[in-house]
Amino acid sequence: MGVRAEHDRAVLAGLLSRDPVLHAYQLGDLDDFFWPYTSWFRRGDSVVLLYHGVVPPTLLAFARPARVGAVAALLGEVAPVLPARLSAHLSPGLESVLDGTFRVTATGPHRKMALTDRARLAAVTPAGEVLGRADLPRLHELYAAAYPGNWFDPRMVDTGRYVGVRDGELLVAVAGVHVVSAAHRVAAVGNVTTRPGWRGRGLAGAVVARLCGLLAAEVDHVTLNVAADNPVAVRLYERLGFTRVADYGEFTLVARDGSRVAGSAPAGGVEAAGADLP
Repeated sequence: MGVRAEHDRAVLAGLLSRDPVLHAYQLGDLDDFFWPYTSWFRRGDSVVLLYHGVVPPTLLAFARPARVGAVAALLGEVAPVLPARLSAHLSPGLESVLDGTFRVTATGPHRKMALTDRARLAAVTPAGEVLGRADLPRLHELYAAAYPGNWFDPRMVDTGRYVGVRDGELLVAVAGVHVVSAAHRVAAVGNVTTRPGWRGRGLAGAVVARLCGLLAAEVDHVTLNVAADNPVAVRLYERLGFTRVADYGEFTLVARDGSRVAGSAPAGGVEAAGADLP
């Protein structure tokens, strides 16, 4: 079966839900909140996602070791119609498939983690209040001070799944989500940070614990991505009951063919479908 654009969310959900902790981000992107910003490609049981709600667009392609060959075959067919510049999150080994079409630059190894030990989480005293749109100026200021360069979609505050701790009027710690889907029972924790000067007081653990408490009623799988070379964050999440479930790499891709248009949408042969510091 050749590569095709996949427009059927039920088909995609059926394939991705076979491994929900590996594909939590993609499952979340099936919701109406993100769906308009996605293009999906399928070859048999293999799926890759191009998320174009950010600049540059981001390609997500994950596979367990036994499935790397099948996903690599799909990537090889999709590569010629991808934008000329994009980011990519790829399971180990998949980057080599793109090297002929793109200049591939690694930006760091990462881990996928999932909440597997709720007893550890229960041992942490939660703290934090739910944040809303009125808190966006304080959130932007906190991220500028404590987590510059992070990816933060302000729309996610509307989910009611951002929590923060204040010192007076100052927001000093926050935890939120990158995706959350009650329909597919998955969430990905993200944008966790503590203001310099307030670190070392357990605030990051407290806000993540509070957030996980909110998520418990609506999802079965709480996941996160973390830079492998951020031992402080890795230890924090392990203390909260998260365990490593997969590795992946982050990359920047620039087309070797200089005539292609940077940031262009998928076109041509394939029709397009509609690390945190505590």
